[in-house]
Amino acid sequence: MTRHTPPRPVDVEQLFPEVAPLRRQAVRLHPRAGSPSWRDSSVGGPLMWPDREPWPLCPEHRGSPMAPIVQLYAADALGVVEFPPASDLLQVLWCPHGHDGRWVVPEVHWRAAEAVGAVREAPPLLAGAPYGHVPKPCVVHPELVTEYPSWDLPYTLWDALEQRFAQVEAETGWDYQDHLSTAPGIKLGGYPGWGQDPQWPDCSGCGKPMDHLLTVASTEADAHSRAAWTPFEDEGVRYESAGLRLGDMGGIYLFECRTCPGRPFKDRFDS
Repeated sequence: MTRHTPPRPVDVEQLFPEVAPLRRQAVRLHPRAGSPSWRDSSVGGPLMWPDREPWPLCPEHRGSPMAPIVQLYAADALGVVEFPPASDLLQVLWCPHGHDGRWVVPEVHWRAAEAVGAVREAPPLLAGAPYGHVPKPCVVHPELVTEYPSWDLPYTLWDALEQRFAQVEAETGWDYQDHLSTAPGIKLGGYPGWGQDPQWPDCSGCGKPMDHLLTVASTEADAHSRAAWTPFEDEGVRYESAGLRLGDMGGIYLFECRTCPGRPFKDRFDS
């Protein structure tokens, strides 16, 4: 079933024209429990992994297979992220076990689906992973939405707009951060759904700020954001999603450099 996020409850760019140049497109994946195959885009589903390639193992836990987190075909990216030349498949895995100073250790792979050939079945994961670190298999329902920066809003602009944010909230009940800026849930592109101060990384190769690739969040929407971001199709409906619980219901954010060879990436955790 296609998901449709309601339009913002107020006209963001009319009320706050200063944020209009900062708008970005994101793809909400809307994962819902299901039975995806390796032919599908999915969260926590089987990957179209070549049989000729070994399955990735965690570099910090010898012999610990990485868990499939997200598989996304280019058609489901809806043009938000430009895939590398000759690639049409994005695959993200991570080691769900505890690490020194990190919640998970991810890997990002780009490949051409037609070149995969025979598909390797994922090995069973080692027991003992923390609860909520491995998503349940979910089908996805990609949807294009418009976002504006929340925690990533420049300090000077935040200071200039803070009083107007408060006035709009007092008059309408809609909070800029929770209801008008960044979409919650697992999404491609757009702005990270920070819960705390941003930790935007720079590329180790060129030194430039990296681009946000993917947010893997614990929930589709929390109690604060649900009123504005729940798709029409899910209003009043109890559904089962990916079942993630990362820290204190936080998220993992993946960033990449789109100019350096190999598309180097970094990850950040935010609780």
